[in-house]
This record gives sequence, structure tokens and C-alpha cells, in this order.
Amino acid sequence: MHTPDDPARRRILAASLAALGAAALPALAAAAPPAAATPADAGAPARAGTRLILLGTAGGPTPKPLRAAPASAVVVDGAVYVVDCGNGVARQLALAGLRLGALRGVFVTHHHSDHNADYGNLLLLAWAADLRTPVDAWGPPPLKRMTRQFLRLNATDIRTRIADEGRVDPATLIRAHELRAGGEVVRDERVRVRAAVVEHPPLKPAFAYRFDTADRSIVFSGDTRPSAALIELARGADVLVHEVMYLPALEKLIASEAQAARLRQHLLESHTTAEQVGRVASEAGVKTLVLNHFVPGGDPALTDDVWRAAVAPHFKGELVIGRDLLEL
Repeated sequence: MHTPDDPARRRILAASLAALGAAALPALAAAAPPAAATPADAGAPARAGTRLILLGTAGGPTPKPLRAAPASAVVVDGAVYVVDCGNGVARQLALAGLRLGALRGVFVTHHHSDHNADYGNLLLLAWAADLRTPVDAWGPPPLKRMTRQFLRLNATDIRTRIADEGRVDPATLIRAHELRAGGEVVRDERVRVRAAVVEHPPLKPAFAYRFDTADRSIVFSGDTRPSAALIELARGADVLVHEVMYLPALEKLIASEAQAARLRQHLLESHTTAEQVGRVASEAGVKTLVLNHFVPGGDPALTDDVWRAAVAPHFKGELVIGRDLLEL
């Protein structure tokens, strides 16, 4: 008679469980949605020099189960610069292992809610965490007024934390700047940032941003249709992070919308298709094209292979299909 501690029995049980697990793995893999990357891309050590982390890669204002809202981070010598502030950006920074108190700059491309919904929340939550140094925020008007109104909206919380926790007034840390044209935005000891006005009607102006550091050049398209100004801004860059729209899935995307015709017109006039993205990157001569702001961003049928097949014929450099928390 075997006892519960019998070594032979334990070996048989372990072998049976291993076989059962191996048999189940293919089915589980087939059923599972695409996994998000983890900080430093699945546990690999963080790259040396300038880091680029895709915090959220979905396009559109509604929350998606497979991708977070648009936001990216550039990390230079420990300083964090955030481009766009979609819903949940502060949590995505935490998931990426980035300290909110390291925030030094915020760059808003335009004032659609998927790009600015958590602009104020990011700053407030960083202040409530460990932010003790000034943060400069840049974007189209009315960014200054938005900043003031957000602080007024949260005045009760701010007053309470100042009194109870001895914090400084966040208004003394947040410095909002409004952009109305392209050109150099900021230059400090770590990074030079330039902007270009892109074409994303009806919002004017809307911006793309280029970050040049000691070791890399990274360009963010923001939302735009094919833009000559963006191509010039991205000329010869190491990395272009560009929005992308998959035209064959457009009808399915807007089928449930009451204003389907108007939405279709906006998408076609204001965004860049997969083919166009490849051609823009090729004309700019960038080394690496990173697809981002996927439209549709919530359809599990649109696998990496689908996006790659749509873009690759038009761009011969390195092509990366973006995903949340991917570090490059």
C-alpha cells in the first residue's frame, strides 16, 4: 500500500501532471489573446542609452480590452518624457517600471480625448507620488487654460494633501507651454525636441515630435494623414513611431456607429493607411518603422501578421508591430 509520502507515487503523479500540461498548451496558446510586453520587453535587461517604451497603442477614444490608450515614453538618463496622455497613462508608466517622479516633460500632439484624457491626471498623480521637480508640458492651445482648469477641478484634493502631507502647490511645478507652429520646442542637457505641424483635420494645429539624444533620434507622428512636414521632420531618423489604419476593416469598425458616414469621412481624411505609412517611412529614409495607434485597435483578428503584410511591401527597413509596454 502506497502512503501519501511514497516517492514512487510522487514521481508518477508529477509525470502525469506534466503530460496533461503539455497536452493542454497548444489549445491554451490558440485561445489566448496577444500578450502585452512586460517592462524591458519580457524581462530582458533595459537597453543602454535612450529608451523608447510604447505605453499604449490603441487608436480611438473608447477603452479597448487588448490595447491601452495612446501614450509613449522616451527615457534619457533616467528622465522621463511622455508623448500623449491617453486614459490610464500613469498606470502604464507604473507597469513599465518608470517612476512618476522622474517625469520631466509631457508632449501632447493634439486635443482628441484619446490623446489628452489623462493629461491632467498624469500630472496630479505624479505630484501625489514622488514628483518634486518641475515638469514642462507642451501642446496646442488651449493647454494653459486646460492646466489651470484641471487644478481648479481638483482643488479640494490638492488643498488637503498640501495641509496633511506637507506637499508643495502643484501649480509651482507644472509649466504649460502652447505651440502654434513647428520648430524647436525645447533643448536641454539630455534631449532636443522639435515639432512639425501635421494634417489631422478638423484639429489645427496638430503636431508630430522628434526627439534627438546623444545616441538616437525618435519621431512620433501623432495623428495625421500623409504629411510632407512629417516626412521632413523624420528625415533619416533612427525610429519613426507612426499611426496606422487598416482599410479593409474600416466598415466593421464603424458598423455600430450612428454617424457612420461622417466617421468614415473623418478616418479617411485624417489618418494614414497601412500602405501610406510604409511609403511615408520609405520617403523619410528612417531605419525603423514602429506601428502604433492601431485603427482598429480592438479586433483580435488583426494579428501582427496582418499588419506586417499590409505595410511590409512598402517599407524595406526594420518593421516593428507595436504592442503595449514594448521597449525598443
